[in-house]
Amino acid sequence: MKILIAVKQVAALDEDFEIRADEKDVDEDFLLYDLNEWDDFSLEEAMKIKESSDSEVEVVVVSIGPDRVDESLRKCLAKGADRAIRVWDDSIEGSDAIAIGKILAAVAKKEAPDLVFAGVQSSDHSYASTGISTAAYLNWPHAAVVADFKYQPGASQAVVRRELEGGMLQEVEINCPAVLTIQLGINKPRYASLRGIKQAAAKPIEELSLADVGLSTGDVGAGNSMSRVRRMYIPEKGRAEMIEGSLAEQAAKIIQIINEFKGA
Repeated sequence: MKILIAVKQVAALDEDFEIRADEKDVDEDFLLYDLNEWDDFSLEEAMKIKESSDSEVEVVVVSIGPDRVDESLRKCLAKGADRAIRVWDDSIEGSDAIAIGKILAAVAKKEAPDLVFAGVQSSDHSYASTGISTAAYLNWPHAAVVADFKYQPGASQAVVRRELEGGMLQEVEINCPAVLTIQLGINKPRYASLRGIKQAAAKPIEELSLADVGLSTGDVGAGNSMSRVRRMYIPEKGRAEMIEGSLAEQAAKIIQIINEFKGA
């Protein structure tokens, strides 16, 4: 059995930052990178299946990104993942979550896993659409916001409990292979051991190009995405004014402010 886990290296802002000259993103020199929090829970759920199974279970992590992503992949290897794959081509730059889902689906077709896990969302963009778009390109069943999961390796079905709006839970059976997006709190992610860190440093990370997964530059990038960033900017700061006086005086002042704003 094989479980494929999509992981992402997310960006966080440093205290001081600047927008890039093209106004499409923050200058990379001002970003701090780390493994997405949701993906830690996805990996742990796969490791639980692996460690509780009597049969062999292979856990493979895959990420889309440049060389710096290797650091996050090695964190996954240190926690027990068997293999790591990184897909990159300069033409992928600017791809939205849907285009990334297309790449992940291509990797899944190549790897032929029994299950694909992804985090519900990423902490930087929070689109919550990458895992679902992956399922759509694969034409596989999917379940989103999975808070509990019961599965026997090799089984044709799994039982998932997923979060709905308003604090409700829904328990469903899903046919496998399937794509699941994993929610925070489903488990308690482990820490990497010193031995695991040393072993991860020596493990190879498989690097794939678009051609290796059967895609071309015409399938990815901003020009081939469903959405694109037009502009990123820091909003102008507003101003606040405390209105003193009696209720009648406050009401009169509010009317005056509204009339001034309307140009009356």
